[in-house]
Amino acid sequence: MPIPDTLLLAVCALGPDLPAQRAARALAKGVLAGGMRVAEECPIEDGPPAGFDERMRRARAVIVGAERLSRETLAGSAVFEIATRARQAGVPAYAVTGANELDAFDARMLDLQLILEARTPRGLVAVGTRLARLA
Repeated sequence: MPIPDTLLLAVCALGPDLPAQRAARALAKGVLAGGMRVAEECPIEDGPPAGFDERMRRARAVIVGAERLSRETLAGSAVFEIATRARQAGVPAYAVTGANELDAFDARMLDLQLILEARTPRGLVAVGTRLARLA
């Protein structure tokens, strides 16, 4: 079986001006610019969609995105659910957020490889480029 070459971009809204689909599209643009052949966009509105686990297992890594990451906002969130599923499936998970308020212990508990901050479409493109080179 070949090594997966797809990043799954499981992105929630990163703010009122960055709805999930727009944020995922900006990240995908950066991933492609960074040299990855494929980035599968998976905008998250209310939680992981049907068939998410199969898509995640076919991916090289999953990138979760949220407006804010903090201990208070994680419980019951889509980011927590996706990171947990990725850890259980052995799929590396990275996070992109507008504001990272997690400490190193919390990030480790979620098994997030790296947390990067971006608040604009241009910032998301830059982060996507960096993640393409790391993942």
